[in-house]
Amino acid sequence: MRAEINKANTLRGLVAFGFIRNFTSMSSSSQSFVSRSVIKNVFAKLQREGDGAVVRRGISRSEQKLLDPFLMLDEFSVSPPAGFPDHPHRGFETVTYVLEGGITHQDFKGHKGTIYAGDVQWMTAGRGIIHSEMPEEEVNKGLQLWINLSSNEKMIEPNYQELSSSDIPKADQNGVQVKVIAGESMGIQSPVYTRTPTMFLDFTLHPGAQFHQKVPESWNAFAYVLESGEGGAVFGSSNSSPVSAHNVVVFGQGNDGVSVWNKSSSKKLRFVLIAGEPIGEPVVQYGPFVMNTQAEIDMTIEDYHYSKNGFEMAKYWKSQ
Repeated sequence: MRAEINKANTLRGLVAFGFIRNFTSMSSSSQSFVSRSVIKNVFAKLQREGDGAVVRRGISRSEQKLLDPFLMLDEFSVSPPAGFPDHPHRGFETVTYVLEGGITHQDFKGHKGTIYAGDVQWMTAGRGIIHSEMPEEEVNKGLQLWINLSSNEKMIEPNYQELSSSDIPKADQNGVQVKVIAGESMGIQSPVYTRTPTMFLDFTLHPGAQFHQKVPESWNAFAYVLESGEGGAVFGSSNSSPVSAHNVVVFGQGNDGVSVWNKSSSKKLRFVLIAGEPIGEPVVQYGPFVMNTQAEIDMTIEDYHYSKNGFEMAKYWKSQ
């Protein structure tokens, strides 16, 4: 996929058609900044998924009401021959962010490629996709986020936006680095078009650093801690309890945004900050299918079983 990434589509085309959403001053100094409070911490426990893969599931159905439009967050680790063989999706988007190694993807519409460490694939399943996601190297780690689609977009045609690591905007100030996968931070903006308005930021804070990230007041937001030294990750207020790696930090709505401090004396803090505009519609989920009503789920199961209404190629296709 590194060689096949369509930069013209993701970088120039989206700008030309006005698809990039604008945010106003998404980062701020600590002066007069009022942070959201932390309302919940969730430790992402290990579990088996796919065919022999291991994931830490940070967001599950119990967090969906708090974190609309987000449906799931997995931190995955997979080595051959394990992986995620052929499986379907309908009604939402998946964002795959590779942290180490590579993941080879192919689907029943002929899309195929590999994303490597630092690359992102933003896949809109829409009305239906069947694909596989398999490890490319001996050690392969990353994040996969599921984002819901509104009822009027659940049956759109599948689509991909893909960015190599070199195409993801980055910024650095006062001991804080950010990779802007979606949204804006430190005055730089991602080229990714988010059908459901979304912010996805990868932060690294050096010991003693702090940062204050603006988030639209009505959006839901959470952080997921990837790496932290003892006592390092502090969110919301400087006297909050520190958070260890593999924890989801859920923030309340309102106020200016999210404040974070790295209070470790020797280790960097790395986390992703993810926020999105709530859709506010009913969510009915059956495994890889996410719709608004049980009747729509029943129809989706029928469509998949009989290879129709978006799943026509299911009867003919098998990944290589």
